[in-house]
Amino acid sequence: MSQPKVLVVLSSHNKLGDTGKPTGWYLPEFAHPYKELAPHAQITVASPAGGEAPLDPSSVDKSDQVSVDFLHNQESLFKKTEKLSTFVGHAKDFDAIFYVGGHGPMFDLATDETSHQIIREFWESGRIVSAVCHGPAAIAKATLSDGSYLIADAAVTGFSNAEEDAVQLTAYMPFKLEDELNKNSGGKFEKAAEPWGAKVVVAKDGRLITGQNPASAGALGEAVLKALNERK
Repeated sequence: MSQPKVLVVLSSHNKLGDTGKPTGWYLPEFAHPYKELAPHAQITVASPAGGEAPLDPSSVDKSDQVSVDFLHNQESLFKKTEKLSTFVGHAKDFDAIFYVGGHGPMFDLATDETSHQIIREFWESGRIVSAVCHGPAAIAKATLSDGSYLIADAAVTGFSNAEEDAVQLTAYMPFKLEDELNKNSGGKFEKAAEPWGAKVVVAKDGRLITGQNPASAGALGEAVLKALNERK
């Protein structure tokens, strides 16, 4: 039996608002789901600009062996990404799409019309749509063909206001992710009992899967794999 195919999407944005600091995608939020998925799925990586997707240097934690191994052994995955626009019209070639977090998606994928179109195509062809931490910024404003939000009336999670405040970056964000997810889901935002606690939410018949923060990344990968296996 052929392996399921997952399209992983990374941010191409590398500047953290007007802080003067770099940003991008967050290492453990790709490394840990990759560890869960890679043995069982074919993975393709894309970004809006294609080519090298900027890794947030602050996300490199040398005490996280899974992430360190990924950084050393899977460099080509994020240095040679496909251009996201090439996947318009190709949802049926995949089984799931996964948006990695990091602050980058708040600035590009949140409002990227090509990304929104791809999300709509994936959803309306019965595929799995998943994201972790700030990755849900990509789906927060995404709409379906009838004009409704993808996340309307669906339980959803993402990086919380309390967590954004804790890292002192709320003022530099274009919007508050928790507020946007809560508004467009119709008040269905969920979060862990305490900031930084792991939280994965599976909704809409198991096809909408979101994780709250870096601690949720491994469990998010497990949930996506479970959903893929249930759809074989």
